[in-house]
Amino acid sequence: MPAVPLPVPDGPSRSRVIGLVPMAHVADVDQSAAFYALLGFSCASRFSDPAGRTNWCELVSGPARLFLARASGAVKADEQAVLFYLYSRDLRALRAQLLARGVVDAGPPPGESSAGKSPAPERSAVFDIVPRFYMPHGELRVHDRDGYVLLVGQLEPV
Repeated sequence: MPAVPLPVPDGPSRSRVIGLVPMAHVADVDQSAAFYALLGFSCASRFSDPAGRTNWCELVSGPARLFLARASGAVKADEQAVLFYLYSRDLRALRAQLLARGVVDAGPPPGESSAGKSPAPERSAVFDIVPRFYMPHGELRVHDRDGYVLLVGQLEPV
């Protein structure tokens, strides 16, 4: 099927969207921000309620940004219908750093050979690096503490 060209918006270019920041609802904003700190993110700004609970945090790592907001209900890992695609210059170093900080080694990603391995954890887990046709230098799968799937690609060799 041929690609369908997207329509060009009418009107001045000033009215076009020029940025997009994903926002994830999480069980505990501070604990989730600590997990993302393992990936190099830091909290640039936050909003807390009168009781001192963090309701929202803006995470940044270079040009990458992610908003975290406290969920109003339970966060169920198997119901997370979004994944985040990130990039790293050195997946081996990133994976080693996550393992050194206590993130669970889950072995091969789901769908890959996992002979002898128990089922992959839904939360706080890092998988093996796997080359993909679209990411020949490797892709790393990580599950954050709320069950969101993070895929991290490496564009260039180390």
